[in-house]
Amino acid sequence: MAGPTQSFDIIKARAEARKGGADALARLLPQVPDSKALENMPDDRILAEMTKRVFCAGFAWNVIEAKWPGFEEAFFGFDPVDLTFQPDDYWEALTADKRIVRNGAKIMSVRHNAHFVREIADEHGSFGKFLMGWPATDQIGLLDLLAKRGNRLGGNSGQMLLRFLGWDGFVTSKDVIACLRDAGLDIGEEAKSKSDMRKIQAQFNDWAAATGLPYTHLSRICALSIGADNGAGDH
Repeated sequence: MAGPTQSFDIIKARAEARKGGADALARLLPQVPDSKALENMPDDRILAEMTKRVFCAGFAWNVIEAKWPGFEEAFFGFDPVDLTFQPDDYWEALTADKRIVRNGAKIMSVRHNAHFVREIADEHGSFGKFLMGWPATDQIGLLDLLAKRGNRLGGNSGQMLLRFLGWDGFVTSKDVIACLRDAGLDIGEEAKSKSDMRKIQAQFNDWAAATGLPYTHLSRICALSIGADNGAGDH
């Protein structure tokens, strides 16, 4: 595991070979993140995505998607201002509301995160503007802020939130970690420590500088280059 990591060209070539060529690989990559769209994203959509990521954690995503119209109704379209003014009775009633998944702790995370979104918006103009201004070279700093100031937004939930919002970042999935270890990066099999995350950030920074590729593409190509040949990668 010691020593310099391999060139990203080797990883990309392996992913192309596994997926049927350069064109086939390109079709499996996500859209390049649109910083302008992120900057203009309304705060209610930010809070909605936070909520979806929280409720999807440890739960079947298709169930949450199927019930999502009910979530939108129950949480007033996720308007952070409206939600921060709701009394305790409103939040208590949601624990019996069949339109949503009735998990008390996750329901209360929406209350906390509504305050979080408002605080950031007050500081930066909007949550989207705040995210757009945060450099991809310091994703681990952003993840730390989400974990500390948000509720239930640490770990994988924070990474998936950024991915679904369209922020340009990596995801430390099982296959991505396997790719990084195979490339020679000295990190653990789960890579959850701050030390490992710093090494991962530095490696993606190096690859981004060398290739000019967005972090989302670097991350997905890593996932597609190794592990089970599952078509879309472990993302």
